[in-house]
Amino acid sequence: MGETSEEDPQRMKRIAAAAYDYENDPRWADYWSNILIPPHMASRSDVVDHYKRKFYQRYIDPELVVETMSSNSLPNPSRPSAPSSTSSNDQARPRNSESTTRTSGTSASTSPNPTSLRWDRQTIQFSINAWVFVVAVLAIFPLVPRNLSQRAYRLSFMGTACSSLYSVYSLYGQPRAWNLQALQVYFQSIIATKDFIYFIYCLTFVTSNLCLKFALIPILCRSIEHVAKFLRRNFSRSSLYRKYLEETCVWVESNTTTLCIVSSHAEIGLGFLLIISLLSWQRNLIQTFMYWQLLKLMYQAPVTASYHNSIWAKIGRTVNPLVSRYAPFLNTPISVAQRWWFR
Repeated sequence: MGETSEEDPQRMKRIAAAAYDYENDPRWADYWSNILIPPHMASRSDVVDHYKRKFYQRYIDPELVVETMSSNSLPNPSRPSAPSSTSSNDQARPRNSESTTRTSGTSASTSPNPTSLRWDRQTIQFSINAWVFVVAVLAIFPLVPRNLSQRAYRLSFMGTACSSLYSVYSLYGQPRAWNLQALQVYFQSIIATKDFIYFIYCLTFVTSNLCLKFALIPILCRSIEHVAKFLRRNFSRSSLYRKYLEETCVWVESNTTTLCIVSSHAEIGLGFLLIISLLSWQRNLIQTFMYWQLLKLMYQAPVTASYHNSIWAKIGRTVNPLVSRYAPFLNTPISVAQRWWFR
């Protein structure tokens, strides 16, 4: 009876994990894209279910117990089915055993090839984001000459735009057809993703003459997160990584929520900075309007909505009493702006 009562909670947790809507959780797509397994294993339902339970344990219910996959369920590319036939023919053809061993060794050495495409994609993303991090730090560093700083500023946005666009293409491919209906369906599937939002964000600033170093904060947070995840998954056995980078990477990966909050504060603050810039000679009305449209998208998109909602609620709790007390004439324009915002 004691064992049954212990297993019942885990049984209910496994049922809840199986019933969870993974496809509508953007964190699942990011989690699954960072798992390096051969394509023939990624198509197996038992492997996918195992990693779904691990995702559920990490993000939803840490008390869920996820059993390790048995070695029998995982295909071992270094031991193909050929040795069984060679062992039966050892006595009849002893000279061929050596060549058979060489053949099996060759197949074992070439077996990791199916993972090369997935590895290449992760390596490309790491390379671009590491380069963006270095260039962005160079743009922010105060002792760098102005011309070099401005060039690094634009290159950091261009690198992040390329990385985001490549990530969208890797996950969603291209439209099924190049007609209006197919393009509309395609953009509806990607418009609320974090990569597409960052792509539009970078285009907004890379095409502007206004140089706001404050806009590099979300870019830095994104690149740090990608670089730390890649290093932790691929260099965890390296002595240099353990000595110099392990603590930083572990902190970054365990504080992704903090990085998202910092990015959201910077994104909303940039909206007000662009409004203030309308009073200067560098004003750009189209850029300001387009950026506030992007802020509306961030307010509604599932990947950023929770962070932006909390920040706007905090702003409302601070500003509304001050407006009602000292500037009641602003209530009408604020209500008009709110109607446009929630429309």
